[in-house]
Amino acid sequence: MPVVNWFKKRLVVIAGLLTLGYLLLPNVIVTVFSFNKPKGRFNYEWQQFSLDAWKQPCGVADMCGSLSISLRIATLATIGATVLGTMIAFALVRYRFRARGAVNSLIFLPMAMPEVVMAASLLTLFLNMGAQLGFYTILIAHIMFCLSFVVTAVKARVMSMDPRLEEAARDLYAGPVQTFVRVTLPIAAPGIAAGALLSFALSFDDFIITNFNAGSTVTFPMFVWGSAQRGTPVQINVIGTAMFLVAVLFVLASMLVNNRRNRQKA
Repeated sequence: MPVVNWFKKRLVVIAGLLTLGYLLLPNVIVTVFSFNKPKGRFNYEWQQFSLDAWKQPCGVADMCGSLSISLRIATLATIGATVLGTMIAFALVRYRFRARGAVNSLIFLPMAMPEVVMAASLLTLFLNMGAQLGFYTILIAHIMFCLSFVVTAVKARVMSMDPRLEEAARDLYAGPVQTFVRVTLPIAAPGIAAGALLSFALSFDDFIITNFNAGSTVTFPMFVWGSAQRGTPVQINVIGTAMFLVAVLFVLASMLVNNRRNRQKA
């Protein structure tokens, strides 16, 4: 009975830890095999511990080139989607106009629509326009499907804002620009940051839409898919592990900054 009671009291914590472990298991496997030295072309079985791949992360031809393309596209798509998405979110929350309900509904279509449908539709659009498939068609496509996620994140934050704070700023003779920069924007910043980070992750990771509209341009996900057909170099695991560690460090840094701010407020 004491064991059963102990288990019941900690059931939620245990379930959460098991779920977290299940989610992190692929990352652990990728990290472990980044130190492997396979005998053949495929890095699927553990053979021997080695740091060769970490010493030469760009030792595979065209891999770092494709990584650079993915990073540039993700960065530009994040900037474009964040700026446009933030403006759309503020317009949908703060203003009343015709077809506002229809716009609200259409914003969610890219999130609900299967990626292969959107990819084929964008490809048809670009071909009908006579556009040359490549870097810029990928960028336009990524901005389009990232836009919905930014609007959703920023809109939720703007809807939760207390309008009395902006009214207080105006009562203290702050102009519209000063009120937006010093009051509205800092309050909406967490939603904007969340939308931007989500956009970067989605853009960097996308394969289906990119593959349809890439032409001869090869992004990192496309390089990984192509490599899997003839061999999986260990350097792919190295890049994946490095990006995972950067993301973890970013999250930890954000938590430390928030904790420090909360302590200063207290």
